[in-house]
Amino acid sequence: MTTSDFKKGMVIIFQGEPYRIVEFQHVNPGKGSAFVRTKMRSIKLPKQIEFTFKAGETIELADMQTMNAQYLYAQDGQYWFMITDNYEQYSLDAETLGEKVKYFKEQMEVMIVMLDGSPLDIQLPAKMIFEVTEAPPGVRGDTATTVTKEVTIETGATVRVPGFVNAGDKIRINTETGAYDTRV
Repeated sequence: MTTSDFKKGMVIIFQGEPYRIVEFQHVNPGKGSAFVRTKMRSIKLPKQIEFTFKAGETIELADMQTMNAQYLYAQDGQYWFMITDNYEQYSLDAETLGEKVKYFKEQMEVMIVMLDGSPLDIQLPAKMIFEVTEAPPGVRGDTATTVTKEVTIETGATVRVPGFVNAGDKIRINTETGAYDTRV
């Protein structure tokens, strides 16, 4: 893999240790060779570093496995998951999971990402269906423009949706962007 393949959240081996790419920027100055400026967070230690790679430099990708898992429950800032094949349970903290916790429903299926036998992250389904629990009423006759409003879904998260969505409706949300997709 080369630096042109970098993606946010990718885990690479840097100086013998696994690091997650937090941010990266391809820079092509008018004079001199191109480079990639990165911010990386260590997987094993609580530290973040910045490093500049030469454009096209070969980087080792971390050897990760994904397994089917089921979300169980949250307790004291820890989110518990069970591997469906062998019933082993693992927990991840809210800081590691980030915005994904807004979409957790009990018993939902996810993919857990493992590195060297320990959980690293989870992958949600790309699109999920949620019930709208709270929605302000739509303004009658306001259909000339793309009117949006903020609604609350069953997990407690808020999402911007078109004006015609009401409480009780089921909507599909893109979990990668957090954007409304369609009413179901």
